[in-house]
Amino acid sequence: MENYYSIAEVAEKLNVSIKSIRRYIAAQSLASVKVGNVYRIPESAVEGFLRPAKDKEEKKSLLKNAQKKTADDVNWVDISSCWNNVDPSQMTFVDLFCGAGGLSKGLEMAGLQGVCGLDWFEEAGMTYRRNFHHPFVNGDITTQEKKDEFYATVKKQLGRKRLNVVAGGFPCQGFSMAGNRIVDDPRNSLYKEMLEIVKTLQPEFVICENVKGLRSMLGGQVEKKIIEDYRAIGYEMNVTTLCAADYYTPQKRERVIFIGNRIGLKNLHPQPILKSSEYVTTGEAIKDLMKHPEDPGFNHVPTKHRPDMEERMAKLPEGESLYEGYSDAWKKCPWNEASCTIKENHGGVNIHPKLPRVLTAREMARLQSFPDDFIFEGKKNKQLVQIGNAVPPLLGKAIGLAIRKAYEEKKK
Repeated sequence: MENYYSIAEVAEKLNVSIKSIRRYIAAQSLASVKVGNVYRIPESAVEGFLRPAKDKEEKKSLLKNAQKKTADDVNWVDISSCWNNVDPSQMTFVDLFCGAGGLSKGLEMAGLQGVCGLDWFEEAGMTYRRNFHHPFVNGDITTQEKKDEFYATVKKQLGRKRLNVVAGGFPCQGFSMAGNRIVDDPRNSLYKEMLEIVKTLQPEFVICENVKGLRSMLGGQVEKKIIEDYRAIGYEMNVTTLCAADYYTPQKRERVIFIGNRIGLKNLHPQPILKSSEYVTTGEAIKDLMKHPEDPGFNHVPTKHRPDMEERMAKLPEGESLYEGYSDAWKKCPWNEASCTIKENHGGVNIHPKLPRVLTAREMARLQSFPDDFIFEGKKNKQLVQIGNAVPPLLGKAIGLAIRKAYEEKKK
């Protein structure tokens, strides 16, 4: 049976804009079928489009972009056998730039023990403290005061235990180049702080997560620098892009995951558990919430919109944005597929596939794979930011289980 792709999926495969794909469909140079108000493109049409045809130069360029992804130097490990039977572990972790704690929750799901979370976002800290038993340090880690507080907290929590993992998702806006080298930028300070923390704490493993776009920044030089910087302080790293939907998250969210260690082990990345045809869909994840009463304590408070806005949302095809120029914000999630990447972008929240409104915080949390007992603090708009910025916990669980598999090799 032939696979069919959405416009957004084809745009990502060919590394072009959604508008370009629409133009190709309109010009009938890319075959498609219309299901209701939604266009679907057969896999054979995508393959045919990439073959030399009318506009050879453009097609050649698209083919080059589509083939840019080469096989990463990755050691995959099967985690499916232990996914539903996770034993507690004595392995410990700290989570830097942790936000509300998506990665922390995932590592706990993998049996690891949290030692400390760190972030500047006050409301995220309120959420973290509510949902975890280990401490949280709130503030600017670039200040000596917060550094001292963080190191003292970690030392006290560990006691005689060893720190096994430092994890963190550092901001990456500050990387820039002059000539052939990456230059210093004040915005890069948080990346350097994480590097310094790792150098000071000397964990056995390091996990760095970031946006998919980091891999292409400055022609791949940023990724190369990160690997070289960690090698300089004793850590050998492997990196690849993981899709959260491969690990039961009802969302096709991709994150770049660096895993490194200083104890001579293979760095293992979790092998995908699900095929794309087996992904958990948006509908499966949030259908029961359609009739759920408004409940602030459950983070389920539907937004009220003007009648004309509701009408526009109702008519919007799945997978498309309400406003031109927005690639993710105000996008309608697909009902019978894993969701597109969900986020809160300056007020732009993803649109419900069946109801004329944006998603509630609880619906967003479900699509991020947070359990229902994970409650978010702060005003509603702050909750949405926390959820949209989080690492899906089930992706974090997969990474944690892979780290544990690598550590088992040490014991052997």
